[in-house]
Amino acid sequence: MPSVVLLGVITLALAALALAVPLGEGKKTEKPSTDLTIYESLNLDNYDLSLSNYGDIIDLSNYDELYDYGDLAPKIEVGTLAPPAKTPEGMPSTRAVPTAAPRKQPPTSTTAKPVGPGLLGFITEQGLTTCLLCMCIGTSVYCDDAGLEHIPALPLETTYLYARFNSIGQIRARDFAGLKKLKRIDLTSNYISSVEEGSFRQLTSLQDLILPENRLTVLPDLPSSIIQLDARFNGIQSSGLRPEAFRELKKLQFLHLSDNELDYIPAPLPESLRSLHLQNNNIQTMHQDTFCDSQDLTHIRRALEDIRLDGNPINLSLFPSAYFCLPRLPTGRFY
Repeated sequence: MPSVVLLGVITLALAALALAVPLGEGKKTEKPSTDLTIYESLNLDNYDLSLSNYGDIIDLSNYDELYDYGDLAPKIEVGTLAPPAKTPEGMPSTRAVPTAAPRKQPPTSTTAKPVGPGLLGFITEQGLTTCLLCMCIGTSVYCDDAGLEHIPALPLETTYLYARFNSIGQIRARDFAGLKKLKRIDLTSNYISSVEEGSFRQLTSLQDLILPENRLTVLPDLPSSIIQLDARFNGIQSSGLRPEAFRELKKLQFLHLSDNELDYIPAPLPESLRSLHLQNNNIQTMHQDTFCDSQDLTHIRRALEDIRLDGNPINLSLFPSAYFCLPRLPTGRFY
């Protein structure tokens, strides 16, 4: 019993002692001791810091190792845009909204104005200018294999026209109106079956007219300036030639009418003629004066050196007096 009482007294004494000690004094923090030797080594009398001696007094060589600023650099994300600021509901937005410029309305007119030639020629029926539908190089216009059904409106300076391998079926007089400089027309391999009166005669500078592989049955009128006429592979008949159609063509040198339906040689022929191709027709006879003047035995045709009558039913040996003025005999059947 006395031991129990003693134990209680000791416990109360210890509790009173614990309450007597102020909080916070039980754990003391150690202050870093100052190394006074560092300050003793400094010469404070000569400690004059300026921009000129800054590097000599303070050594910054080791400062790079103390701090790493790499993590503090701002990160920039390329290619992204900040999201637009949200406008509170019910508040009008102050951001300017771009408005589309008003479109100009084309002028309206009750009468259609004719379209001039312009830089690239006239507007064709296909809705394109001639030099976009075709190809213009200098004064030459190339419309080969362009799907044409008519001659396109040509620039006034056109000198050479090539419109081969198309579907042109008719030549109209207005197609070449005003083309005073046109020298060559090549309409090979079309479907031309008719030519309006005067379509070619008005072309005072025309020298070469190339019309093979068409459907002509009548030979059109030609200007006096023509030098070469090529109308092979058509259906031209003798009845489709005007009487003495070539007499006044004083400059004609090449007349090629092979593979047609001619019954006789178209005479008289101009003295300027150098080449006459009439092969593969239906020629059966000829006149004594077809090539030469039977009344003038001194008449000589030096220019006409190329005559082809092969592929015709005519027997050339039956007309010996028809060749006396020629430098060469015609090519054909002599039996």
